[in-house]
Amino acid sequence: MRFPEDVPELRDDLITLRAHTPADAEDVYELCQDPEMQRWTVIPVPYTQDDAAFFLTNLVPNGWREEHGTRHWAIEVDGRFSGSVSLHGGEGGVGEIGFSVGPWVRGRGVMTRAAKLAIRHAFDDLGWSRVIWRAFVGNWASRRVAWKAGFRGLVVVPGGGLARGVRYDEWVATVGRDDELEPQGNWWQVPELEGDGIRLRAPRLTDAQRVMEACSDERTQYWLAGLPSPYELHHAEGFITSRQESRASGEGVSWVIVDAGTDEVIGNVSVFAMLNRMDKGHGEIGYWMHPAGRGKSVMTKAVRLVIEHAFTPIEQGGLGRRRLVLLAAVDNTASAHVAEANGFHRVGVTRAAAPGREGRWDDDYVFDLLAGDPRP
Repeated sequence: MRFPEDVPELRDDLITLRAHTPADAEDVYELCQDPEMQRWTVIPVPYTQDDAAFFLTNLVPNGWREEHGTRHWAIEVDGRFSGSVSLHGGEGGVGEIGFSVGPWVRGRGVMTRAAKLAIRHAFDDLGWSRVIWRAFVGNWASRRVAWKAGFRGLVVVPGGGLARGVRYDEWVATVGRDDELEPQGNWWQVPELEGDGIRLRAPRLTDAQRVMEACSDERTQYWLAGLPSPYELHHAEGFITSRQESRASGEGVSWVIVDAGTDEVIGNVSVFAMLNRMDKGHGEIGYWMHPAGRGKSVMTKAVRLVIEHAFTPIEQGGLGRRRLVLLAAVDNTASAHVAEANGFHRVGVTRAAAPGREGRWDDDYVFDLLAGDPRP
């Protein structure tokens, strides 16, 4: 192919994908100074004006001229270069997509639109049957674009990515020619919930110290035998960062309960197990409390807020659950009280079902609550 004459122009009502030009050099340079761009891509660091010129005058044109080279498009928004999207490979009808977008247009859906235009071109014009997306684990912005564009079957490849001589774990997902270019499953948000004098919000890394204190507590350790012991700060940080994966996969949502005056964490409540293949309206509630929050009915109030959110339809911003379950060890009277105070029905006992410390196995009460059940 000739460059730029044979570069097809792709567009929708907001963006245009076009051939790069030398006039894009300053914007390419600016984009590549962005810390997120440097963190998650393989561009040279530091990135110089010469690097931008080499990209525009060498890498881009040569990619278009090679049979299975990298086809780069410039993303233009409101007349300005705002990023790039590329397709490369294509042997046997399968190739890969890559993309980047300028900080000045983030949050407008630009990258998702560009990805969908490129993917449709791969299927409709290049005859591809499948497109592969890759990103270093932790690049949530890229993963969200891939989710919105319909990529599915996500796996983690340990050490699959390489940037500047360092190996990183990598996410990989694909989308096929006959697949809808629309999100598969739910990517849950964590709205702030407030009422009865308490507030629930998304956990932050700055909460790690309080999480560590709560999960090191003797009572918490006794009833939640799966917690590491001793429970250290890195465990708390790992718990907090893992909540993003839970939301992105659709598996669950966690809130921290905070003191309304100090914003200090006094507990945690979650809805999880929402990927039940047999019951798409299923969810389970779990919780733990910091010693500073006990004895004040805080958890009862927090669970009440979460129940209402869980039963709110998805189109209204909720979780769209139809049934919630809650398990409490038979001897954990405080946990059982939270369930009963919120209208849960005790439906049975599972014997020796809950692992405890030192080989102990506890009986569990099983509680459930339906969306239509009366609640206090």
